[in-house]
Amino acid sequence: MLSTQAQIRLCSTKQVTRLSQAVVPLVHSGLGYNAGLKTGFVSIYQHGSTRSFSTTPERRLKHFFPAQETENIRQTPPAWEHHGFTEQEMLDIVPAHRPVETWGDWAAWKVMRVCRWGMDFCTGMKSEQQVDKRDPTTAISTIKPLTEEQWLVRFLFLESIAGVPGMVAGMLRHLHSMRRLKRDNGWIETLLEESYNERMHLMTFMTMAEPGWFMKLMILGAQGVYFNSMFISYLISPKITHRFVGYLEEEAVHTYTMAIKQIDEGHLPRWTDPKFEIPEIAAKYWHMPVGKRTMKDLLLYIRADEACHRGVNHTLSNLNQKEDPNPFVSVYKSEREPPKPASKPQGYERAEVI
Repeated sequence: MLSTQAQIRLCSTKQVTRLSQAVVPLVHSGLGYNAGLKTGFVSIYQHGSTRSFSTTPERRLKHFFPAQETENIRQTPPAWEHHGFTEQEMLDIVPAHRPVETWGDWAAWKVMRVCRWGMDFCTGMKSEQQVDKRDPTTAISTIKPLTEEQWLVRFLFLESIAGVPGMVAGMLRHLHSMRRLKRDNGWIETLLEESYNERMHLMTFMTMAEPGWFMKLMILGAQGVYFNSMFISYLISPKITHRFVGYLEEEAVHTYTMAIKQIDEGHLPRWTDPKFEIPEIAAKYWHMPVGKRTMKDLLLYIRADEACHRGVNHTLSNLNQKEDPNPFVSVYKSEREPPKPASKPQGYERAEVI
């Protein structure tokens, strides 16, 4: 019987050689499960046992984030409680793209396309698994679906860098506020909360799949380059940087929409297995009700989060970076409700919120 807990493992050089010799007979005999991953992200399942080409023991995944027992502290709740979504709000999320209007938008969009190509290459996505390149952020149909392992690799890689922009922007605005002895008008909290939320996505997926040394090395390199690039970019032009992050979140919404579609179409059987359980950390963070804790439900919550980040960053890019308050935490006149970024894929224009 196949394991209901997806796992990603990485190979040593000697194991890669052994793997290449083992893959062909496994595929032909029908005993292997999804041996078509790019070398370096492989686990093969056989008749109820796991043949792991890995440097990490199986037992390491059972308590990946063990509770830290102390004499007096019972538990440590999240610093930012999740605000939650209704089911209809999550179902209404769709992939969308904000058209390029300025040279800054053009630059942000082109850099985003290069990053998307790099992610597809590093995570081993084949050409038949990619969507129509003429409509890369809204088309969700592919010739060949991804496997659970491939999706988890993409989720881990995406979330490992998605938490960087909010932290960089929040840090720089925090230092700018202290240096100039001026208020920030609510931007810092929203940006740091966005970074925290992205990290919770990563923590959730890490309880389902532990990266091996090669994946960790890739994440280390990508994060180092990405952090410094975002740091310099935000110093030069916060407006363009927020537009870039808006385009990045468009890709995130697109990614999770594709995964949800493939679950609905029955291409990811381990995630629809009744015995499959989402991580406890996810159920607590999103306050997921009993009976609504499937992998699809989890991805709906995460996609809604990404849709919020998409709307927030496109909106912030439209504002005066030095003077305008953050519209998403402001109290409006005439008891008007704050804008809802998830429902505005292209972001709010300045005249709509300021």
